[in-house]
Amino acid sequence: MDAENTGNTENASEHGYIHRKDDYLKRLRRIEGQTRGLQRMVEEEQYCIDILQQVSAVTKALHSVSLGLLDEHMRHCLMRAAAEGGAEAEAKIKEANDAIARLVRS
Repeated sequence: MDAENTGNTENASEHGYIHRKDDYLKRLRRIEGQTRGLQRMVEEEQYCIDILQQVSAVTKALHSVSLGLLDEHMRHCLMRAAAEGGAEAEAKIKEANDAIARLVRS
């Protein structure tokens, strides 16, 4: 999701994950390939437990990406906002709490 869709006004160059962007893209492409593999498994009517095992692997990979991005956000965006204080800090804390809540529910 881009900054425009989230209401976030930061420039992309200010996001904490930028220094690892290529790594994140590589991991997401790998997950995309795993997801296509799942589709193939269903098309080929493979054994349900084997499919579920692969679903679990994709889920774990997505959680790993999510936790990495959350860590980057907290170390960069949240810490910067906290140092500045005020309404921006409160907004970033709420934003981080909301993101954590979504991850916990997933």
